[in-house]
Amino acid sequence: MSTQSTRARDGAGPRPVAQLREEAELVAASLPPLLVEAERVASTVAQGVHGRRRVGQGETFWQFRRFQDGDSVNKVDWRRSARSQYMFVRETEWEAAQSVWLWRDASPSMNYGREIQKVHRAGVLALALGILLVQAGERIAALGEPFPPQTGRLPLRRLAFLYMQQSRDSAPSLPVPSPLPRYSHTVWFSDFLSEAATIIQRMRTLADAGVKGHLLQILDPAEADYPFTGRVRFESVEDDAKLLVGRAELLKADYAHRLAAHQERLGAEARRLGWTFSVHRTDHAPGTALLALHAAVSAWRT
Repeated sequence: MSTQSTRARDGAGPRPVAQLREEAELVAASLPPLLVEAERVASTVAQGVHGRRRVGQGETFWQFRRFQDGDSVNKVDWRRSARSQYMFVRETEWEAAQSVWLWRDASPSMNYGREIQKVHRAGVLALALGILLVQAGERIAALGEPFPPQTGRLPLRRLAFLYMQQSRDSAPSLPVPSPLPRYSHTVWFSDFLSEAATIIQRMRTLADAGVKGHLLQILDPAEADYPFTGRVRFESVEDDAKLLVGRAELLKADYAHRLAAHQERLGAEARRLGWTFSVHRTDHAPGTALLALHAAVSAWRT
């Protein structure tokens, strides 16, 4: 391939072959480990029946019930009815696949992490949850992307490539407002350190449209425990704000209070909207957070 023939689709001009080769090597080198790690985390969560128990079209038997006026004769189970003086209808369980939109925060604040970057843990958990969902026959998609929810390996690969691309680009700290179908579901992975009012407004917009969701706040141990003492310079990773503190330990109580209040406000609003909210620290096992997420998604009902 010549350099002249290698052009971005948006018309931005030619891109050197060496640059394309470097990007391709990064994809080839990084994608498998991300999926392997996610699959390892997913394998720690026991799989169960993910169907939502209610009457409807499906293949799994649920119950027999007495024949009622208005029922079609075609629904009568004659073998069961022959053992009684009444006619019985055989009902099956409604097994409709859910559509779940996943969103991972890739804003600069998510790059923080003394041992594990928050953005990496968020990506692993999002992919691991996606693996569990597609194994259960559900459909997944990346929130804000043009691809519709699908099942199988394809949407997982799309997620992995998206997360790799986001690691090189700047991204917003909250999902871009996107209309979702009624009765669909969304899971957000973020540190949720933005203004609570802004986060809540995004939640309300979707909840008012009949969408259910879960927020997983991912924090570094330093953000959760505030271990700082002595003279410390705090610098924002998303703007030019800086703060030099002579005795950082004096701020610990106020910091803990504000963080707890922030989490309580988000949790209370999530409960009011029928959503869920939980917190995960990067020094804790990812399987624990995934198990809670899986339970939350399994409990959703339309």
